[in-house]
Amino acid sequence: MDGLAGEHARAAAAAWLDELAHQRRASPLTLEGYGHDLAALLALAGAAPLDRLQHHDIRRFVAQLHARGLSGRSLARVLSAWRGFFNWLAKHRGLAQNPCLAVRAPKSKKALPAVLSPDQANALLETEAGDLLELRDKAMFELCYSSGLRLAELASLDVNLAQDLAAGEVAVTGKRAKTRSVPVGAKAREALAAWLARRGEVAAADCPALFVSRRGTRLSRRMIQLRLERWAKQAGLGAHVHPHMLRHSFASHVLQSSGDLRAVQEMLGHSSIGTTQVYTHLDFMHLAKVYDAAHPRAKKK
Repeated sequence: MDGLAGEHARAAAAAWLDELAHQRRASPLTLEGYGHDLAALLALAGAAPLDRLQHHDIRRFVAQLHARGLSGRSLARVLSAWRGFFNWLAKHRGLAQNPCLAVRAPKSKKALPAVLSPDQANALLETEAGDLLELRDKAMFELCYSSGLRLAELASLDVNLAQDLAAGEVAVTGKRAKTRSVPVGAKAREALAAWLARRGEVAAADCPALFVSRRGTRLSRRMIQLRLERWAKQAGLGAHVHPHMLRHSFASHVLQSSGDLRAVQEMLGHSSIGTTQVYTHLDFMHLAKVYDAAHPRAKKK
């Protein structure tokens, strides 16, 4: 193999993404992220052929991205995408070595996920819907908090799931095309019933989406984010609230109430219990605050 640059490099990247989509059934969100990561690689490589890149080149690329503000966690994801792509090149394009193998992302401080307090979650979701679109928004956010859905999972729900939702559960397809069933709480079911009763006023006849825009088409992930920001502002929370914060809040609050880490793992769809364990730190912080406020020897004089 020689001179894998320019159009040849872009064609190879497209071929790898196509294989991920059709043979490995990678999710659209994963493909979108890998696409951005490969575009960054090609931009950093410039005119240099991919088959000529060495370990020091990849380290330099990582340093450049780090200087632009990418965190260690983000860079680890980028390197994972690059590593997978170069492995594919070795198999299908005769690449002699993978220049990413000896490269590691810089470590960054682990930040605990931001969550709403139970009082903040109630303040957000007790807000009354003033019009049809706010009725939709209330149903979305109640469901997101009730069931711990990812943003992509929420946006991809179809109206044919209405019976399951009314029965108190919903099947969602998460990362790596894994499907799981999650419970739907009473408040979420009430909000969904109110929205479904009027969805037909705005939804296009051939649109399968559960949540639709004012044009009648499936509501985009970005619009869901913007509507939640608006909703939080109206509720007077004074904090930037995003859909994943509702998912984090769901996990933290369920764990605080039940202490059942395995159940939370299953409901979130985490393949590893280690991913879920971050919420035990949040639970400990909650207990520590209760202790500091209640224990007579912990109070400051």
